[in-house]
Amino acid sequence: MQQFRALLELADWRRRIAELYAEVRRNPDPEQAWRHWRATRDQMIRSHPQSPLGADQRRRFEALTFFDYDPERRLVVPLAPPPDESVQEWDIGADGLIRLRPFARTRGLANALGGELTVFWIGGYGGGLFLPFADRGNGTHSYGGGRYLLDGIKGADLGMQDDRLIVDFNFAYNPSCAYSDSWTCPLSPPENRLPQPVLAGESL
Repeated sequence: MQQFRALLELADWRRRIAELYAEVRRNPDPEQAWRHWRATRDQMIRSHPQSPLGADQRRRFEALTFFDYDPERRLVVPLAPPPDESVQEWDIGADGLIRLRPFARTRGLANALGGELTVFWIGGYGGGLFLPFADRGNGTHSYGGGRYLLDGIKGADLGMQDDRLIVDFNFAYNPSCAYSDSWTCPLSPPENRLPQPVLAGESL
């Protein structure tokens, strides 16, 4: 019965996150969409049973910490085939292995951030995009293990414009393992480590 309830709660969490990102994509004002996204995530992390925070942490929780919104960190970039499409297997603790295939490489981030990022396709039925990244600010300005921008499993998808990917670092968020040692998360691979600090999105 406990597992039954937990899976229902997880399905509800994912449904709400998917609906939230759909609202973000529909909003023509990126900063307004970002404020709504922040407020909704705060509410879910504070009260939802599938929050990455434990019960005691939720009782003390007020709000996540973010850098101020920076319109210069909202980028819309073309994609190109990656130089290496070898499938990677990442250990995610009790959930076993996750298989990720490099799906595309961004084109257009290097001028602003000093490098490009690989977008992965999540293996298994349904799949989905996954974009983790690390940057020079990890450990001082943001979570040391890096952050996520897209996660198809959770419905975290900012969309595309004319076949170009929306890469808005204001929506960068911490993986669950940033909040509790009870979680194991796939972190950024070496090819997704940017040489400059990205002072946008969730911070310390």
